[in-house]
Amino acid sequence: MFFPTAGIEIAPWVPPLVAFVISFFTSMGGVSGAFLLLPFQVSVLGYVNPSVSATNQLFNVVAIPSGVYRYCKEGRMLWPLTWIVVVGTLPGVFVGAFVRTLWLPDPRHFKMFAAAVLLYIGVKMVRDLLATRGAAPGKGGGLARMRGPKAAGPAPAVAVLGLTSRRLTYSFQGETHDVSCAGILVLSLVVGVVGGAYGIGGGSIIAPFLVTFFRLPVHTVAGAALMGTFVTSVAGVAFYQGLAPFFPHMSVAPDWALGLLFGIGGTAGMYLGARCQKYMPARAIKTMLAGVIVFTALKYVMEFFQ
Repeated sequence: MFFPTAGIEIAPWVPPLVAFVISFFTSMGGVSGAFLLLPFQVSVLGYVNPSVSATNQLFNVVAIPSGVYRYCKEGRMLWPLTWIVVVGTLPGVFVGAFVRTLWLPDPRHFKMFAAAVLLYIGVKMVRDLLATRGAAPGKGGGLARMRGPKAAGPAPAVAVLGLTSRRLTYSFQGETHDVSCAGILVLSLVVGVVGGAYGIGGGSIIAPFLVTFFRLPVHTVAGAALMGTFVTSVAGVAFYQGLAPFFPHMSVAPDWALGLLFGIGGTAGMYLGARCQKYMPARAIKTMLAGVIVFTALKYVMEFFQ
């Protein structure tokens, strides 16, 4: 099957299968899988046009709702945090789309940019793994916070205790968490620019920041990050589509057929991954993801200097 916008030819069963496998595992870690799907499109499929970022965001639009549904059903959707992330990320996504189209149209330069993003995520995950290995039982490191409730059965719900223009306060697992709304807004703006250019919507980047710098439990962050990624991806797809007429010499708009095929596989993978998460050791998931991310980033760096 030929995809004219992407300029590639591939069997129609390949995109949903790849998206299913990626989303099945990454959803266990609380991310959509878009940050791994883009390297697959660039390096394996040879889809290097700026429209690959828009197509990747289209995948998010189709696939993420099934994961968000699971978080809502379990009462772990922290809506105030979600909307703070959305308000901060949306302007950044628009700036990121301009950055991708105007300054990163060259596949070689874009690969270096993608390598920097992936390398940050990978190094952060490796540091969490190493910190957890040396942590005493019960105290836990970064990954321990990302593992979630230890008890079997449904995760406890999140309870919002207070929300002002300055602070957000909520409780989870008997602990109270208080964070700065302004701090999250600034962080969201920065990751929105990166996510908009890279085509991942920002969710895969903002979650480690919220866990590390704001010390929020990932069970309360993952749903907000996914929902923020969904909303900003909708805006990103629309913005790239709107930019297309102004760049007739360049492939800017998403490849709708390819994005929908990826999204169909991602929908099933994300839902099943969320269902099977409790049967999979968190450390094994993080180790696998970290290895793939770091390997892909280093591969891009080597290609840049070749």
